[in-house]
Amino acid sequence: MWKFTIRRILIMIPQIILLSVLIFILAKMMPGDALSGMVDPNTSHETLEKIREDLGWNDPWPVQYANWAKDLIQGDLGQSFFYKMPVTELIGQRLINTFWLSLVTLILIYLISIPLGIISGRYNNTWADQLITGYTYIGFATPLFIFGLVMLWIFGYYFGWFPTGGSVEPGMEPGTFSYVLSKLKHLLLPAFSLALIGTVGTVQYLRNEIIDTKQRDFIITARAKGAPESRVYNRHILRNSLLPIAAFFGYEITGLIGGTIFIEMIYSYPGMGQLFMESIVSRDYSVSTALVLLYGIAAILGALISDIVLSIVDPRIRIK
Repeated sequence: MWKFTIRRILIMIPQIILLSVLIFILAKMMPGDALSGMVDPNTSHETLEKIREDLGWNDPWPVQYANWAKDLIQGDLGQSFFYKMPVTELIGQRLINTFWLSLVTLILIYLISIPLGIISGRYNNTWADQLITGYTYIGFATPLFIFGLVMLWIFGYYFGWFPTGGSVEPGMEPGTFSYVLSKLKHLLLPAFSLALIGTVGTVQYLRNEIIDTKQRDFIITARAKGAPESRVYNRHILRNSLLPIAAFFGYEITGLIGGTIFIEMIYSYPGMGQLFMESIVSRDYSVSTALVLLYGIAAILGALISDIVLSIVDPRIRIK
């Protein structure tokens, strides 16, 4: 177990290095730079070139990457030209909102998908199974940004049950009970919107696992020996079907990365996703490259978590 984990961590290191190289190259290939559209139009070309020279933007790419990577190792993500502040501090202000949005969404995904998957798999080919399967088909076919807009219009504007933007009501004092309630109220609708779409894959996977497990030889043998149906289902079918779901925890984290970007833009939720889109529009490349790198590392860590959990569930996949 420990050998497998250490080996996967060692494999992750060159993946992160390659990711950083690709991100840096793609950022340099984008048109313009952070000064484009952010300086006085009357500024002379010579002055702009001197600024670029002082910032090291005219150095060869390998030199620029080496300097950028050295700063990354030291925890320096650069300076935001749009917000006029360190990128590390800027991301830190938004990270907590995205963290709580992702955490609440993950909890909702499992609270919704596991009961629905169990009902659909245990009572397959019934009206309940057909309703749940229909819900998953609609979820697969509905783009997240369309679903988010519909949820925002219905529950935010039409009924007015939830706020339509922001993460907390203005004027709230941090640390108070009313502040926490306001944060939760602003969080629930974006989290539900993301979770209802995110559950469909888990529901279908759990349903198929239960149906497949019910037809295996050891289940038929247990029933032939006269074991009660409740014991067969709870101790054999359900337990064996739920174990693989745990292995998808890391991939759920990876799937939330793209989802939070859309949801935060739709609900004007001040998180990393909204910051990412704003940095692209404003050509704030130091912010956008740092966020893409963090998203990529999160995806790699999600795959690592899934592999470790899956190796615990099924030791046969461990590398010898």
